[in-house]
Amino acid sequence: WGPFHLEPLGEVHNDRDFDAWMSSIDHIHTTPGFPDGNWPSPMSKDDNLKDLIRHARDFKDRKGFTYSILIDEDVVGCVYIYPSDSDHDAEVSSWVRASHAEVDTEVWKALSDWIDEVWPFTNPRYDERT
Repeated sequence: WGPFHLEPLGEVHNDRDFDAWMSSIDHIHTTPGFPDGNWPSPMSKDDNLKDLIRHARDFKDRKGFTYSILIDEDVVGCVYIYPSDSDHDAEVSSWVRASHAEVDTEVWKALSDWIDEVWPFTNPRYDERT
């Protein structure tokens, strides 16, 4: 996995997660898988905490799986794995913060391999990085 590792996203990540995506809104909007511009949009740290609690509840209830991508203890991005409403059996998306844009393709490749090797999906959708 190179220099990064994953942790299930939760309340403990609020400050680091908030800083990561709030400092990278324009960068995330250009990331494959986030083309509609609905997210991210600015919100308060309290609203971000509510969002993290929702993701943690989805994880616990096995409705979706969101992980923080960390280098050491710094949140450098997130990966989301949720059921699909299309021909795919899962929708996977990830982003890295603008200050770590150079690792996006490496992260995408490692996550793609992990999805293929560990998860039970036969046809996940995860937009390719070039």
